[in-house]
Amino acid sequence: MPKTFTYEEEGLAYTVTLYEDPDNPGSYLADISVEEGAMDVNAIYYGDDDFTGDSESLGGPLNMNGARLEGENIQWDAAVGLSDPGLGPEGEDKDTYISSGDTLTVELDISSLDEVDVFGIRATSTTTEEGSIKAVSDDPEEPEDPEDPVFDKVGFGIQIGENGGIENGVFIAEENLPEDQEGTFENYVNFYDSQFSEDPDYNITQVESVIFYDLTIDENGLEIPTELFRIDAPEGGFADADALLAAYDNAVADGALDGATTDEDGAMQLMAALSLEEEPSDPSAVEDPEEEDLFEFA
Repeated sequence: MPKTFTYEEEGLAYTVTLYEDPDNPGSYLADISVEEGAMDVNAIYYGDDDFTGDSESLGGPLNMNGARLEGENIQWDAAVGLSDPGLGPEGEDKDTYISSGDTLTVELDISSLDEVDVFGIRATSTTTEEGSIKAVSDDPEEPEDPEDPVFDKVGFGIQIGENGGIENGVFIAEENLPEDQEGTFENYVNFYDSQFSEDPDYNITQVESVIFYDLTIDENGLEIPTELFRIDAPEGGFADADALLAAYDNAVADGALDGATTDEDGAMQLMAALSLEEEPSDPSAVEDPEEEDLFEFA
């Protein structure tokens, strides 16, 4: 997971995001992005939170002398010079001069993001009152893992009819899951697999399509299921539960839930304008409890 450091004072605000280079695994980069103001980034400093031993320093106008963290001197593990102070003839076109909306990317000499707990920037030509900074940022923000979507009901279709509905399969509602489990797709798959892994006719390798439903109640108190989206098995079927979960992740990444929202209980539901390709237009195609070989958990 990336690490994000922030810095803000009157006239200047920036964010530094550290991450592994997706095009060169094992290499790490820092994106320095300005949200307010501008600065000429002359050097960067970084290190872990163990402030013992000798400290790296570039000296001269690129030094970080006097920079402290909560009153404590910082022991820098690395210091990288990027440019000399002063914009010179290039002016604001200087490579290391960045203003609001700009990002400067720098390569880091580390083997893990765990090596960086403190990040410093020596910059001049800043939009701060003093015109330069020896900025220190620590306590990197940990990105929060997004909550997994939950679904009212999921149908595991062994046979799909001409109208797009499940003719033979298993429907599982969130209330059928083990106690205290939310209706995330992983929980649905694990429950289904626990019930049918040994069944040659209904195990995951036999599933042709998985359909996700939003349930609404009509004026007569009847549940009306509406298809959110579906995952069709590849040729040869899903190899196992992990393959099905991977297919779900790919579908969501490709926008299967774009336009959907959540209700008060966190369940996914359709917005009025949501239109999904391959959605059966006939509500009766969703399920028919009288159909032979079609069953659901009670």
